[in-house]
Amino acid sequence: MADWFLILATCISFLLLLVAGVYFMVYYQHPDDRNEAWFPKLTVILGFVLAGATVLLLPLDVANREGYSGCDGFDTRLCGGLDMHLFWDIFFWAIPSFVFLLIPFMTFFYEADDGMLMEGTSVETKRNSRICEAIKYQIAVFIVMGAIFIAGFLLLSDASIPVQDYTGRINGREITTTTVGDDGVFKHEYLGDMNDLDLMYMNKVMKNSTTSEIVMRVSVPTFLSGIMSFLGWFFFALFGGIGLASLPLDLILAFVHRPRHMDAVEFAEAQVSIRKRVNELVDLGELMKIDHDEKENSKASKGFFKGFSKEGRDERRAFLEFKKSVYLLEQDVEDFQNCSAHYKNYNPLFPFISLLFGLISIVLTIAWIVQVALYVLPKKEIYPFLNLYFAWFDNWFPLFGVLSVATFSLYLLLCALKGCFKFGLRFVFFTLHPMKPGKTYMSSFMFNIGLVLLCALPVVQFSVTAFADYARFSTVSQVMGTQVQYLKFFTWFWTQNVFVYAILGVFGLTTIYLICRPRDTSTSSIYLRDRLKTR
Repeated sequence: MADWFLILATCISFLLLLVAGVYFMVYYQHPDDRNEAWFPKLTVILGFVLAGATVLLLPLDVANREGYSGCDGFDTRLCGGLDMHLFWDIFFWAIPSFVFLLIPFMTFFYEADDGMLMEGTSVETKRNSRICEAIKYQIAVFIVMGAIFIAGFLLLSDASIPVQDYTGRINGREITTTTVGDDGVFKHEYLGDMNDLDLMYMNKVMKNSTTSEIVMRVSVPTFLSGIMSFLGWFFFALFGGIGLASLPLDLILAFVHRPRHMDAVEFAEAQVSIRKRVNELVDLGELMKIDHDEKENSKASKGFFKGFSKEGRDERRAFLEFKKSVYLLEQDVEDFQNCSAHYKNYNPLFPFISLLFGLISIVLTIAWIVQVALYVLPKKEIYPFLNLYFAWFDNWFPLFGVLSVATFSLYLLLCALKGCFKFGLRFVFFTLHPMKPGKTYMSSFMFNIGLVLLCALPVVQFSVTAFADYARFSTVSQVMGTQVQYLKFFTWFWTQNVFVYAILGVFGLTTIYLICRPRDTSTSSIYLRDRLKTR
């Protein structure tokens, strides 16, 4: 029988995520999109719910195992009455469907260029043209990604799981038991609710062992989870490592550089500086437009590969640097208004709220780094750390343990999103997609939701690894910790902690870099202008 508390908690969590997604959309959307792009908006809201639910599914999985008195300790699917295998399979199908099908199609549809349609063309004709344009690009994406997934499943879907059979005598009786893995150490996740003395005794008496290997072909959704985790880890290792360092710093700096009332002299100096930057960027924008039009009209610019030429790359980089400068100018203008015209209407609590969340972010970042150093990276864990914290909460008030796991996991998603934007500001390689209240277009929404969904499964896998004691009986620990862990080709990356070392390395380099350059600065508009003139 299902645990009605878990069902109620699941329904409430889904409704809260849905409400938060709608509020998130309404609060950040640009006025130009207020009564348009309804299907892209629905995609963003559902993507927001899917990303949040994927992370929250881990604590639900653990609660399903531990929250039902009738559980025998081994049937991890039905302990709390919820079939978690079905839950995870649905999410393993949904995430790649959103990332490679729904979000790209809606992005192509939203950004389809219908400007060449003749005037007087009906709205219905324009809409059909945009749909056809989106379908054309989406078919190409579907063929490429479908071929990769099918070839990968046929060649790499076998999992070679190492096991060890141990024999020994306990109370005069010969006992044989099997563990997953080849480290020769009995752990909680292998042997159930055993205390430390039991584990020490087992490791002492079970000496004789034989090593073998179980080869099994994983299911399609399990393989999808593995390949999506592998792809997502490249983004999560880079952006997550940057975000772990930059998110606390930016929140603290928002308090340190909070708006303060300016006297007449300070106001005049700031006004002159901003006016000068505005005029420089206006001149630069006109120069870039003239340069772009000249290239479009020249024969040398024609062809499919024009964007890959040196001139095309230089033009794109200049445009991205210009866009970055405009964004930082807008931020400075907003701060200037808060210090002058809007000073009386500015809420003085915002900087202190930012400070509070900055301090919480510091604690979460340090806790993650310590957990990795003490539990994840050593061959034999030094100390369970957060696992003990979650277990203590579960024994005292289980809901706090669930909320704690959700907080630590969701924090990693926020760090990945922050890291992507910070990387784009400091190193101009791709278009910025900032999330600004009342100024965010749907293209930026879909880019950020796609990134979060790409990082969702790596976050789950990382959490399962870091909280192995806490999640030892969960369904996802069997999938991520055993089947996906030993998939062909991917095994070396997981067992050698390649991506974990990568995220720590990126975090360390980012920390050093931000100590030297804590604030975001834009490229000089005069430098950009001179560079364009010399081309």
